[in-house]
Amino acid sequence: QVQLEESGGGLVQAGGSLRLSCAVSGRAGTVGWFRQAPGNEREFVAAVRRFDGQVYLRQSVKGRFTIARDNAKNTVTLQMSSLTPEDTGAYFCAAGSRSFIASMKLEASHFDYWGQGTQVTVSS
Repeated sequence: QVQLEESGGGLVQAGGSLRLSCAVSGRAGTVGWFRQAPGNEREFVAAVRRFDGQVYLRQSVKGRFTIARDNAKNTVTLQMSSLTPEDTGAYFCAAGSRSFIASMKLEASHFDYWGQGTQVTVSS
């Protein structure tokens, strides 16, 4: 069993930065972040493979978002910069039991455990 607890999020102006953190308890091969805007489906944002730090990023956030794991602290951090209103949504930490090849296009079905979510709102 894996438990996830998110922190961070909030309201920021366009062009600003926010950091989300996910505390992970239990074994997880891959930990990531998804987001969901009102009326939209949940979409993959970023993930990290825990054993070696391999990163998976959504194309639209490359160059703006970074994700990193700290296995000693059992945390995964999503650093977001150059935020736009299109980044607004509820952000969910997710964990999967498996590790995936670097070229894998990750989806919600690859993850077994979910956090409660934290809101990110970017004003224009």
